[in-house]
Amino acid sequence: MIDVLELRERAREWSLREDVVEKDYVLGWLLWGIASEPALTDVWVFKGGTCLKKCYVETYRFSEDLDFTAVEGAHAKPEALRTIFAAIADRIYEASGIEIPRDQVRFEAYQTPRSRRALEGRVYYRGPRRPGGDLPRVKIDLTLDEVLVYDPVRRPVTHPYTDAFPTGTEPLCYSLPEIFGEKLRALAERCLPRDLYDVVSIFRRPEARGSAEVVLEVLEEKCRYREIAVPTLASIEASPRRAELDSEWRNMLGHQLPELPPIELYLDGLHEVFDWLEGRPAVPPALRRAPVGANEIEWTPPETIATWGTLVPLEAIRFAGANRLCVDLGYQGSVRRVEPYSLRQTRDGHLLLFAVRRDTREDRSYRVDRIESARITNEAFRPVYPVEFWPTAPISGLPLVRRQSSPAPRPPATRPRRARKRAAGGEADPHGSRF
Repeated sequence: MIDVLELRERAREWSLREDVVEKDYVLGWLLWGIASEPALTDVWVFKGGTCLKKCYVETYRFSEDLDFTAVEGAHAKPEALRTIFAAIADRIYEASGIEIPRDQVRFEAYQTPRSRRALEGRVYYRGPRRPGGDLPRVKIDLTLDEVLVYDPVRRPVTHPYTDAFPTGTEPLCYSLPEIFGEKLRALAERCLPRDLYDVVSIFRRPEARGSAEVVLEVLEEKCRYREIAVPTLASIEASPRRAELDSEWRNMLGHQLPELPPIELYLDGLHEVFDWLEGRPAVPPALRRAPVGANEIEWTPPETIATWGTLVPLEAIRFAGANRLCVDLGYQGSVRRVEPYSLRQTRDGHLLLFAVRRDTREDRSYRVDRIESARITNEAFRPVYPVEFWPTAPISGLPLVRRQSSPAPRPPATRPRRARKRAAGGEADPHGSRF
């Protein structure tokens, strides 16, 4: 187990509370325990926002729960799961030193508001902070009757800490289009801030968003199974729960992010998502890449959140870029407001922040070791270059495979009309059946 000093350093670098970072650390070890458990590894499929962040792309939203869908053959009785998780708790303690009291493992069956079967688990833990009083907990949600459109895939778990998992760290996960489609369906049904944040975060990553046709196909099948209409921007705006997006934005997301972006950025982004899904040409065209300096080399930034050992939290700057927020940058004795676009490396090994000055619109590169301060602002910017704080290659080259075994069919869902259709014999989608 990492010590509390490492935990505090991560909290400083990532601009988060210590308890939030500790929970992220424990979530990783719980995923390892589930992935290495023979009774669960092939029948529990990891999904949701935590899966998105821990196994695919950096969203900077530090989730608090683990969500799974059970497939054929999964244990569905609370008493059986309590026994299984007691054994998982022992293995996690042996491998990491994290204490999960066996007598405080809870699983209970319940029905969702739409009368769907589910299980909720609660796992309490004692991690590096070792607080007194009531132990913190992780909630585990297990859906027992969800449709999977594509076969799940094995994905490694991001673990940006100095201890390492033993073997067996790849849980079975939803494919990216499955996550995207289910997030859209969830946003339509419950209008929660985390769903809006995750939907727009996926869309803003071209290497992650994939094909609109594939995502729409997933969304249609999930809506058909839930017996609801396929959502549109208008239907979400007209939802009786729409007001909760505004009222709960800070309450639900404020502690999960380094800085809370204005909700307007995400509502605007949702317009772009539906333009893309429905085939309207309003999606911003591809931007030309920013010029590269003569002394700069090709360099691939970390895929997910990282530690840099710098005085200024670089992850806060990467977060600002991901969320299209300007940064007040202290450099060589003065502060200037910039639009952050990428981190680069020089031939002699120095890291550079590439940005555009907000006042003069000039391209600028700043030596990271000379940055004196960085403060995220609430001022948004519209990118003039691609935001490239992560690798730009497609995240998964695996072909998608339609799932053969699925729940009984439901009545057809109403499909929103796409503005453009592929003509017979026309050019194929460049993504094909890949994501």
